[in-house]
Amino acid sequence: MSDIFIPKHPVVTAYPKMPEAFAEVAAMSAYFKERGLDAPHGSIYDEELRKRVRAGEFDLLIIAGGDGSVLRAGHLCAPSRVPILGVNLGNIGFLIQVDRHEWREYFDKLLAGEAWIENRMMIHAEHIRAGEIVGSWDALNEVVVGRGQTLRPVRLTAFVDGRQLTSYVADGLIAATATGSTAYALAAGGPILPPELRNILLVPIAPHLSVDRAVVLAAGSMVGIRVDSENAVLSIDGQPSITLMEDDRVDVRAAQVTAQFVRFGDPGYFYRNLTAHMNENSLRLPR
Repeated sequence: MSDIFIPKHPVVTAYPKMPEAFAEVAAMSAYFKERGLDAPHGSIYDEELRKRVRAGEFDLLIIAGGDGSVLRAGHLCAPSRVPILGVNLGNIGFLIQVDRHEWREYFDKLLAGEAWIENRMMIHAEHIRAGEIVGSWDALNEVVVGRGQTLRPVRLTAFVDGRQLTSYVADGLIAATATGSTAYALAAGGPILPPELRNILLVPIAPHLSVDRAVVLAAGSMVGIRVDSENAVLSIDGQPSITLMEDDRVDVRAAQVTAQFVRFGDPGYFYRNLTAHMNENSLRLPR
């Protein structure tokens, strides 16, 4: 747990595909104004607001939405080291501690100095073709090399620190952070990692006559994923996919930037949040 955090220059943002989010962020902005803090509000995609975040004008970005909204906020805020506080308007909210009906209570705690900053590792991916880097990205959750539009599995070879680990015939291979271990990697059968870990998790998707177990790599390791067949694509944190060619490689390692999240209470919040979501989902299953 890091030092106590009290913001002086917050900004409040909404995910525009959730219309109800704009009414919430207007109320949040008014909350801060009543307490003597100027907190502009708008869409997370508003370019003028994004420029101000990148310029370091704010010391806190509040995002009202779901886990996907928090991912977008993480990509925006990490390079400028701006902490993120999510307010959950979605369904899952693994990344979010504050529910839409509780934000006033938590904002009171925030301004009373009862919050702290949690640092989460991001990963950096490079798309390499014929020895040249043709694209690079940072991800908070995962990097996925998978099959494209066809139903055929892809052939992939994974390397760790330059040494071959194994080959896969599968629908794809996920390289995930600890944060991403509760996202796509979890759905593919991977383990859940505590958020403070700086390990990369490798999880095959529907492997066929291949290694079917997830592998947790040592902190600091670099993963190389070579494409050994056609019809493969690359996806970063669920964004639109990029077409890969045979012999392309995707290298993944810890990013230089870190995502920062505002948290409340003791670090055990992660396990309480996790079990609450698991229990909630189990109640939705047909009996």
